[in-house]
Amino acid sequence: MSSIQKTTVQTQPIEEAQEATTHPLDAPDAWDTRQKILVILAHPDDPEFFCGASIARWTKAGHEVVYWLLTCGDKGTSDRTLNSDELCCLRQDEQRAAAARLGVNEVHFLGHPDGYLVPDLSLRKEVTRIIRQVQPDVLVTCDPTTLYVGENRLNHPDHRACGQVVLDAVFPAARDHLNFIELWRDEHLEPHNVREVWISGSLQPTVRLDVTEQWDTKIKALWEHRSQIGDPARLEERIRSRLVPGASLENPRYEEAFRRIIFD
Repeated sequence: MSSIQKTTVQTQPIEEAQEATTHPLDAPDAWDTRQKILVILAHPDDPEFFCGASIARWTKAGHEVVYWLLTCGDKGTSDRTLNSDELCCLRQDEQRAAAARLGVNEVHFLGHPDGYLVPDLSLRKEVTRIIRQVQPDVLVTCDPTTLYVGENRLNHPDHRACGQVVLDAVFPAARDHLNFIELWRDEHLEPHNVREVWISGSLQPTVRLDVTEQWDTKIKALWEHRSQIGDPARLEERIRSRLVPGASLENPRYEEAFRRIIFD
């Protein structure tokens, strides 16, 4: 299991970010200052599938995005010539390449085995450590309550475990110094209040982002996950078919939806 490594990233005001773009003032992500956005999901490729276009939108606007993946995806293959260690290394490389496509330069892996995540106190402490170290303004994770996806899919148990443990770490563990007191007492990690949580994969979203301009970037990032996607052309066809009602391939509109929680 990997330890947390602090990486220094140069920051700048949002109005000075290179090639920064602005969004309508009524957009849910129309923040007026540069945000640090922490994405905590279960597997390599989860950020790109769940919300890759939104991540591209945020980095284009000048925000800093940091990935933490709880596993390295060491089970997800039908290729019997690969063992788990080889697949883990391959998927880490793919994830870094995909993140770079979206403008994300900081990618970390907690190193838990794929398929075995449990939202227990041990994992909650690890995620609390990450939150206190990164100190994000906005945290993105997935919905632990989503069990079924449509009429033909079950949500991966790691996704549900990840969402549950992340939400439990945000509140109250990261907030209160007496939760996992050794993090504060021995590791000198101050408590941290996350201002907003954006939950992807929710069946009850409260905000939607127009990510039409970033949809091609999302597809290119997904292409980097070669071990997972099969035929790239078929993947592209599937992703391009996710139009909002009333849109068409000739006049497309794409959205990514979240359940957003804003703490007072």
